[in-house]
Parts: sequence; C-alpha cells; structure tokens
Amino acid sequence: MGAVGEVRIPTAAFSEHGFQAGEPIIYLCGSLRSDGFSVGRQEKLGGSSIPRLRRSIGRSIIHDEGQFAVPPGTGIQPGQRLLAVRGSGYAVLFATGGPIYEEALKRSDIETFPVL
Repeated sequence: MGAVGEVRIPTAAFSEHGFQAGEPIIYLCGSLRSDGFSVGRQEKLGGSSIPRLRRSIGRSIIHDEGQFAVPPGTGIQPGQRLLAVRGSGYAVLFATGGPIYEEALKRSDIETFPVL
C-alpha cells in the first residue's frame, strides 16, 4: 500500500475480473485462512450469494490507473505489503497474513508493484 492509502490492482487481475476505471467496487473481509480484504466488481458480486455479500465491509470506485482506496477499519497501514491472490473468481484477495502470505515471503519470483 502506498503512502496515500491506495492500492493498485495487478494488471492481470484487473483484466481477468473485468474491472474498469470509474466502476463501483465492493470490499469484502478476508478469507477464512488469510487476513486482509477482497475487492470485487459490484456488478459481479451483486448477483452472487447472500453469504458472500454479508462479508461486505464497504464500497468504493476504481480510479484511472486501477487503484482504489484501502477500506477503512482494516488496520492496514501505509507502506504495508499486501499479496494479491486469485481466488473464487468473484474478487481479488489482498492478503496481509496467513499461510499463503507467509509462503510468498519466502519466494523471490513474485511480481511487486510500485507504491502509490
């Protein structure tokens, strides 16, 4: 996460999920095994199951370069490292802890993105 409290969706995930600049997004709380939060398209999540929407922790808009404001109340701090994870196909997980995150810290072949 950058100093201004924004995160950029990785290019591959942006394309795979069909995100568009100016589009509404929904924030979901992290997965059962990973801390953090997920970001999904309102259009896609709006038609999904009720249990998934109960995990909603807020809404926002995607900015021009695929970035978005980190949802308030997550405890995520500027400069903190987040791991973008493919999951259900409904949303992109931005993990801050858990087994997948810990394994990623051991690897040198994971793409990193500039701070915003």
